[in-house]
Amino acid sequence: MGARFAGSVMHLCQDERVRRAHQIALSPEAEPSEREDAFKAAKAYAVKTYTACGKDTDWLAQADHFVAAAIAAALTPADQLPAKSNPAWKAAVQARMAKNCESMEVEEGEEETESDRQYRIASQYL
Repeated sequence: MGARFAGSVMHLCQDERVRRAHQIALSPEAEPSEREDAFKAAKAYAVKTYTACGKDTDWLAQADHFVAAAIAAALTPADQLPAKSNPAWKAAVQARMAKNCESMEVEEGEEETESDRQYRIASQYL
């Protein structure tokens, strides 16, 4: 479900490795080693782009960071999750942050909020 949440903001992603990681996160046939490599790629890009956050900078660059963080959250291996952690929830929050950054750059509003979209995605998934 976390990969589906992240998919709603993938248009903000600037990195091909993160896009591939998203495809792997969506694939139920992906091998564990592929998922691990995809997690590492998304996490590395999120770390690399973290420095853009908190500065007076390009909002879309910050959105790109949060997309990578959403994919990394969705792909986090179970043995690396803290107790009572929910990777889908973490991906949802990161996707909302990406959308908030985009909204700072784009003047027009949307009819459906990201949280509304996520509830629709969750309802379809379940």
